Amino acid sequence: MEALWIRESMTSQIMGLAELGAMNLEGTIEPDCVEEFMKEKAQLQDEIEDLQTDLSISNLKGVVMKTIDAQVAPEGSLEILSKFEVNQLLDTSRGGLYDIYRRCSLAVLNCGSDIDDSKVVFERFRDFEIHIVQQERGISLALKNAPAGAFVDGEMIKGIQEHLFAVLRDVVYTRNEIVDNSNFDLSCSADITDAVFHILRNAGTLALHDNPNLIVCWGGHSIKREEYDYTKEVGYELGLRGLDVCTGCGPGAMKGPMKGATIGHSKQRIRAGRYIGISEPGIIAAESPNPIVNDLVILPDIEKRLEAFVRVGHGIVVFPGGVGTAEEILHLLGILLHPDNAGQPFPLIFTGPQHSEDYFRRIDAFIEATLGRQAQQLYSIIIDDPAHVARELKQGMATVRRFRKACNDAYYFNWSLTVDPLFQTPFAPTHEAISRLELHDDQPVHHLAAQMRRAFSGIVAGNVKEEGIQAIERHGPFELKGQAGIIKPLDALLASFVAQQRMKLPGRRYEPCYRIVT
Repeated sequence: MEALWIRESMTSQIMGLAELGAMNLEGTIEPDCVEEFMKEKAQLQDEIEDLQTDLSISNLKGVVMKTIDAQVAPEGSLEILSKFEVNQLLDTSRGGLYDIYRRCSLAVLNCGSDIDDSKVVFERFRDFEIHIVQQERGISLALKNAPAGAFVDGEMIKGIQEHLFAVLRDVVYTRNEIVDNSNFDLSCSADITDAVFHILRNAGTLALHDNPNLIVCWGGHSIKREEYDYTKEVGYELGLRGLDVCTGCGPGAMKGPMKGATIGHSKQRIRAGRYIGISEPGIIAAESPNPIVNDLVILPDIEKRLEAFVRVGHGIVVFPGGVGTAEEILHLLGILLHPDNAGQPFPLIFTGPQHSEDYFRRIDAFIEATLGRQAQQLYSIIIDDPAHVARELKQGMATVRRFRKACNDAYYFNWSLTVDPLFQTPFAPTHEAISRLELHDDQPVHHLAAQMRRAFSGIVAGNVKEEGIQAIERHGPFELKGQAGIIKPLDALLASFVAQQRMKLPGRRYEPCYRIVT
């Protein structure tokens, strides 16, 4: 009954907004008010679209999920596989490759879900199967019990079809050409960077002949409507200035900038706008790629995903978020605080609507208390001014271009940036590993940033990743302990995230996956 009421309520909102948005008030509005009315009408129509999307793809508790069996052919990214590669994916016992592929594929097909708990997603579609069919003319994918929301009139949505084969491309390539390739030593910092480069190049993500113009947008998948609308406004201003967008490819602050940029690009008649989505197997089910992404890349773990962001991006915007956003901030600040990166231009802006100002002030206070004023000087905070954000980033692109040109570095991949191995080595967020984090200031400041990044990474795992959720169920909350000067600001920041409902999607009661030990 509750699910039915929610659906009826959403339908009522759509009808009401549609009626108002469709009103023809010509002749009843003062001439100087027409522009304001048209702006409000456009905003209403945008809200109608979002509500219709939410209604059509909502996976509400208690609702029977519709599924489809289908066979689909490649769409623009992969057409052939060797017999060896096919056998790898058919052999469910070989290193979990099939399982990784199945899970990532399900996440792509479940695009738009209102669930940010990967364990729930996999349980809800536990009967989902995907198999490769080899034919003389190439390959196709046979799907059984696939989420019906990925199809329209029995045909798979083109964007989702592209994402499905991008997953296949990246899973196969990463295993064969990176993990199982003796030419890569993934315990070596330089080889890790090379691996990130090769995965991005194989995916066709690197734009060799473009000037710096790619803006990475970070922020939460669980944000308020006003914050989401603000991300669209910033994306629109970026698009008007010819800037492309890269995000973590999920909903919320990862979808909004792309949505806004598409309109800005369209107005400027930019036909080849890039909307790059970078994900990894552990997070993709909780943050399924949104359909606007036209260039999806799956990196093998969170550390390589984060390095991909900072290597391909020319500037970064941070919108309101939660622990995942804090993890990303600490990752970038830790890299920029490395002595070798002094003087490296990297435009970094924290921004949100007026009511988000307190969120960023708390982040700023946390950074000052733990990393110091040197870290604060690496970013600026701009509140409620999308055009200002876009202008600052546009100007920053010229600075980045001059720097890269002077040091003979590529525009499409930042080779000159030094990334400490602490930011590259995969961190398994076990209870033991979390309890042993070195949360104290008796170490280089960029090393402290790396340790705190791992603390936030553990909480992300406990909130949304299947293995983290299962570990919490078996052993209880993670324990975070350390020096009072570090642990107390950390506790205060996490408490503010909980109070502002930034740990999970709205409407869900949050059970902390961590405990502060003093």
